[in-house]
Amino acid sequence: MLILGVILLLIGILIGIPILTTIGGILLVVGAVLWLLGATGRAVGGRKHYF
Repeated sequence: MLILGVILLLIGILIGIPILTTIGGILLVVGAVLWLLGATGRAVGGRKHYF
């Protein structure tokens, strides 16, 4: 999710499509939160790891 967020964010900035920039930013934040919760050992949604 982090990688997809970064890719969409970069495409949105380079091409100038604001919806891709917004979606990329949201995915980036959600991916970072899930990564941090997974790194602390806390299970989110019944899963300990999100790959």
